Amino acid sequence: MNEIDPHKITIMHYQANSESFWEGTKDHDVNQNYAALQTRLPRSGDVRILDFGCGPGRDLKHFLNRGYIPTGLDGCESFCEMAREYSDCEVLHQDFRELDLPESHFDGIFANASLFHIPKSQFKEVLLQLNTALKEEGILFCSNPRGDGEYFDGSRYGNYMEYLEYEKFFKAAGYEIIDHYYRPQGWPREEQRWLAIVAKKL
Repeated sequence: MNEIDPHKITIMHYQANSESFWEGTKDHDVNQNYAALQTRLPRSGDVRILDFGCGPGRDLKHFLNRGYIPTGLDGCESFCEMAREYSDCEVLHQDFRELDLPESHFDGIFANASLFHIPKSQFKEVLLQLNTALKEEGILFCSNPRGDGEYFDGSRYGNYMEYLEYEKFFKAAGYEIIDHYYRPQGWPREEQRWLAIVAKKL
């Protein structure tokens, strides 16, 4: 009997629910996350951003409209098709665990609600590959749901960590964390389910 691959099942879940995912997320306010990355990027020139786990393309279009050169990447084929149509940007269809990215190419990486789908056993390797894709002192932003441990409910896999564990992974993969915060803003900490991290390539 074939071994269950939670990561592939997660992609299948998004493939089957791509339209409802778009309807449920297209109007989310993530301006705080945009600003966390954008304020640390070069002020001029051709600034390239990789939207890692771009989904249907909401954030790609945001970055394009602000003068950046964004490239999307997602493991879900239907998301890639939707993102290309919605944003008119280049979108790479790649499994998060099998990346093929150019070296020293991106000024920033925007990984909004995507890194937590990477199995803990492969998390450092993916961070290393993203590090290689960044230019010198490039910025990686991520926002993920907080927690303690890996969880698979039969349709989606999640690798849930708190700040100190993320810090160890980022340090081991050649980054310095320069900022972090919890979301939603203004809520009690126990109700702030999301942890955002801004890291710089060393």
